Amino acid sequence: MTEEKILEVIELYRKFFTDNGIGKADYPSNKLLAERGLGPEHCHGMLHKMEKFIEEGRIEKTFRWLGFIQGVLWSNRLFTLDDLKNHSKP
Repeated sequence: MTEEKILEVIELYRKFFTDNGIGKADYPSNKLLAERGLGPEHCHGMLHKMEKFIEEGRIEKTFRWLGFIQGVLWSNRLFTLDDLKNHSKP
């Protein structure tokens, strides 16, 4: 996956979150979410940081975060596994 493709997927998810009224949140990594269903808000907040990782050449970390976001999207029934695989295809 190229940097350009990663940025394309980030933008796709940003639009999805925005269009569906999912806000941004930054939850501490050492705490459980206050309530179920808030994971997508945390993921929305991660997107901007991922763009910075790409600028810094931290591609492996970007891939880990992308996988985390896709896992949250699937587990919250927002996308199917096929959808998520297709988002990452060239």
